[in-house]
Amino acid sequence: MDNLDLLKKDWKKQEKSIPQLSYDDIYKLIWKRSSSIVKWIFFISIIEFGLGAVLNIFIADDEYWAKMEEYNLTLFLIITYVISYLITFYFIYKFYRNYKAINATDSAAVLMKTILKVRKTVKYYIGFILISSAFVFIFSMIFILRNHVLTAETVTSDMSFDWKQWLLFIGGTLLALAVILGVIWLIYTLVYGILLRRLHRNYKELKKLEM
Repeated sequence: MDNLDLLKKDWKKQEKSIPQLSYDDIYKLIWKRSSSIVKWIFFISIIEFGLGAVLNIFIADDEYWAKMEEYNLTLFLIITYVISYLITFYFIYKFYRNYKAINATDSAAVLMKTILKVRKTVKYYIGFILISSAFVFIFSMIFILRNHVLTAETVTSDMSFDWKQWLLFIGGTLLALAVILGVIWLIYTLVYGILLRRLHRNYKELKKLEM
């Protein structure tokens, strides 16, 4: 049982020996807790972006780019990185704006709207991560496959696929994509899901106060 539950319990009792807590006391605690959650969402997005950038720097060495050049993926990856970073910056900016907005909130009704907006922004962000990951994976496989077909036509027919190999390749690709997206979804659900559930709980508490 956290501080808010204790306050609510004391508030409902309304015993003479315990000072009655006002609506404003409960609201201020919910507001403070909501502000802290939104701040953590903002901080986590920055940490996540920083870790991703550092990881890309270590992975994308000369050998990596040489391999991408071999598969004709260099331009595609550069464009993908630029667009991905720009969209990620946009979401980080939105998280920051949400944090500033919730700090400037002075009524329960506005705070409820802000909480719903924060939850929607996080869900859109997770959706963007999943969709962009699927996009990069699928198009990378298409480029690699295209390179394989062109090589098979110019070098030797032994490199070409028969229909069984095609089925195995497509099936293996879809399975790998499903596993990758599943892992990404699980990670983001654990990281952001806990915060969103707490934020939703605050929303329900505010709704009760307004009744």
